[in-house]
Amino acid sequence: MKIKDCYDNTRAHRAAAVREFLDAEGVQQMSWPTCSPDMNPIEHAWDALGRAIKERHNIPQTLQELAQALTEEWDALPTDNINKLVDSVPRRPNALIRVRGGHTRY
Repeated sequence: MKIKDCYDNTRAHRAAAVREFLDAEGVQQMSWPTCSPDMNPIEHAWDALGRAIKERHNIPQTLQELAQALTEEWDALPTDNINKLVDSVPRRPNALIRVRGGHTRY
């Protein structure tokens, strides 16, 4: 299995122990811009989950109900959509550089 990890420049992600562990495990590392959570594809997944939860007939009232609803909605996300988000990861930093930190299509 091929694993990629996107990390920003926070101290925890720069720690030698973390880098050595990821190298030893064969995890390909990809630098990620700091302060750019909008560039992270998981934000699109969270948005889809939030919209799906709001559209439910029975909105979760407890943490347990919310956890169950999130699990159900995550399982219902189309695999093609998730794959497209993952496939877009390598293009995102270059798009951000091209617009000098401005708005991108992501």
